[in-house]
Amino acid sequence: MVQYSSDRLDASFAALSDATRRGVLEQLGQGDASITELADRFHMTLTGMKKHVGVLEQAGLVTTEKVGRVRTCRLGLAGLEEEAAWIESRRRIWKTRFDMLDHVVEALKRKEENDGRKNG
Repeated sequence: MVQYSSDRLDASFAALSDATRRGVLEQLGQGDASITELADRFHMTLTGMKKHVGVLEQAGLVTTEKVGRVRTCRLGLAGLEEEAAWIESRRRIWKTRFDMLDHVVEALKRKEENDGRKNG
C-alpha cells in the first residue's frame, strides 16, 4: 500500500478547502501575479490575500518571490499528484463497495421476483 504524507495531505486539503484559495490557484494557472493583483481580483485587502497566499505557500502549492516592493506569486512545484493519488485510492475503495452493494441488490431483486412467481 502506498504511504502518503499525512502532514502534506492535511496542509493541501486545508488550503484547498477555501474557495478563494482555489480561485487563486486557478488564477495563477493562467500566469504569475502579484499579491496586489490577486487582492484586487478577489476584492480583498492586501493583508487578507497575504494570509491566503501564506496558507497556499505552506502547503507547497504556491511560491512567492519579492523583487523590490512587489511580491510575485506563482504555482508551486509540488503539484497535486500525491493528493490526486490519495483521492483515487479512496475512489477505488468506494467503487468496489458500491459494486458489491449492486450485486447484493440484484440478488435480492431476483429472489423477490422468484418468491413472487412462487406465491402468484
